[in-house]
Amino acid sequence: MESSTPDVEQDPQTSSLLDPPSLAAGGSSSSSGLRSLRGSTLIMILGSIIFLSSLVVALMIINQNHDEPLETVVAVPLLARGIGEGVSAKSNPSLNSQRLSYNWSNAMLSWQRTAFHFQPEKNWMNDPNGPLFHKGWYHLFYQYNPDSAVWGNITWGHAVSRDLVHWLYLPLALVPDNWFDINGVWSGSATLLPDGKIIMLYTGDTDQFVQVQNIAYPANLSDPLLLDWVKDPNNPILVPPPGIGLKDFRDPTTAWVGPDKKWRITLGSKVNKTGLSLVYKTKDFIHFELNDNFLHAVPGTGMWECVDFYPVSINGLEGLDTSVNGPFVKHVLKASLDDTKVDHYAIGTYFVENDTWVPDNPNEDVGIGLRLDYGGRYYASKTFYDQVSQRRVLFGWIKETDTESADLKKGWASLQTIPRTVVFDKKTGANLLQWPVKEVESLRLSSAEFEGVVLKPGSVVPLDIGPATQLDIFAEFEIELSASQGIGNEGNSVGCGGGAVDRSALGPFGILVIANDQLSELTPIYFGLSNTTISGTSTTTSFCVDETRSSKAPDVSKQVYESKVPVFSDEKLSTRVLVDHSMIESFAQGGRTVITSRVYPTEAIYGAARLFLFNNATDINIKASLKIWQLNSAFIRPFPFDQSQ
Repeated sequence: MESSTPDVEQDPQTSSLLDPPSLAAGGSSSSSGLRSLRGSTLIMILGSIIFLSSLVVALMIINQNHDEPLETVVAVPLLARGIGEGVSAKSNPSLNSQRLSYNWSNAMLSWQRTAFHFQPEKNWMNDPNGPLFHKGWYHLFYQYNPDSAVWGNITWGHAVSRDLVHWLYLPLALVPDNWFDINGVWSGSATLLPDGKIIMLYTGDTDQFVQVQNIAYPANLSDPLLLDWVKDPNNPILVPPPGIGLKDFRDPTTAWVGPDKKWRITLGSKVNKTGLSLVYKTKDFIHFELNDNFLHAVPGTGMWECVDFYPVSINGLEGLDTSVNGPFVKHVLKASLDDTKVDHYAIGTYFVENDTWVPDNPNEDVGIGLRLDYGGRYYASKTFYDQVSQRRVLFGWIKETDTESADLKKGWASLQTIPRTVVFDKKTGANLLQWPVKEVESLRLSSAEFEGVVLKPGSVVPLDIGPATQLDIFAEFEIELSASQGIGNEGNSVGCGGGAVDRSALGPFGILVIANDQLSELTPIYFGLSNTTISGTSTTTSFCVDETRSSKAPDVSKQVYESKVPVFSDEKLSTRVLVDHSMIESFAQGGRTVITSRVYPTEAIYGAARLFLFNNATDINIKASLKIWQLNSAFIRPFPFDQSQ
């Protein structure tokens, strides 16, 4: 392991490399400059007309000659997949409309596949389902289309791992083969009973397109791999109750047991535009009774999917079994909002006497407050209690934001996040801390350290670390006020603005990942400060990811994602970033906020990918210290049945 400090470029590039092209060119704002601009307007218009005319002619000629075009026209459905079947949208029609589509090369598409994030060998994947630990193996089930790289024909894929990182594919666990799930074996959860039995609750889409709840069991509990599953002959065990829509009744949680020895489950639904979670009680997982009260409901939030409900300790760092309750316990209620495609959570108190839950802060209730992840791709998350390591572990589905035609060409779609531990943030008392499971560190190879790198206003500094597509980055930033300038009123603003190009007195500053030498493609991960941050009293520090220049391809989503993160006076600004080709997970302030990104570069790939520091503030210097590990592949592959388990 390398422990010396590598060289840092001594002549930092100017901030114009972060500016839009119109700003990077510089120039004067004088009246002569404006006259020149007006004088060139007619020429620009005429040139545009000639260019567009030429483009039309060129496309006609190309089509006549049947040669492969530089760009292709693709017609795809305008209605998102899944909506007609009664689940959340599983495609992005705004990207998939009939339009010119970028002509991805096989090399570009191959680079997008990750090295250590879980994804199937091929085809479509969405929600994580029923994670559990059994006889030495972690099990992950997931929504899977065995036939195509787009949503449909949903079955349960299955994989196992000894360490939550190195996964092995197993045969399909559950397939749509009965009237009660023939149109889809949808999401569900595992419950481990005290006698060692495993109950798998899941939603089935019936032959009449009605959402019902079903149960499956392992055929052989002595099998560590749980290869075979049996569906209960009493299925379906639950059907939509009166007042609940036939397509608004899905995704049962892990069960928990109350003081009356009855088990409870909750699942997502809605009444009009009020999102809610229903509660059922049972003694035998065959006969259920519906509670009179909802566990919780929030007007205006729409359909709740993939509800998750679990306890967290307010005093310790260990996870808790789902049935734990008491005076030093808070309960987390999470819902995936069908209307917004966002995973929201809130922390509150569970009242076991009537099976209701109340948020600590009504202004940050489910659906209107905290998010598990502030990126635009994170959805349908699911936790489980790891009874061996005594921790609560979180999975989340990360969807694609390119076109379906690109996914079909590369042959796969979607990823799971690195599993994260979840604990209560004792410092704030108001949110969760998420952090990659410690087993990720087993992937670390060589490391590089940079101490006290000073970033002057407007600087971009390359870091010489070698390959930059599989990284584990720890970065800390300290603020040094410029001696020649005070902080003016403009320093009061905080936020991510229009991205890293928006300069203010106090930011932005951070790192550039998956960037090429020319900075024509880059993804900034950065902080935005306010005057109160400088005084150590801020609760409005912004943590941001800017995808707007992550790719030259026109038909991928490129957004600026913003979160607010508390920073205490005894803390430095800090982030940990996992870079894995097209997947970037960024954790700020020990995991108080997380942003997951997908990027699809066309040039900043393979050996062309670089890592930079930048400071686009106008009035402050930044001192940065980093430790960066190269990460190995997890070598995710089929289970070697021809070898010993």
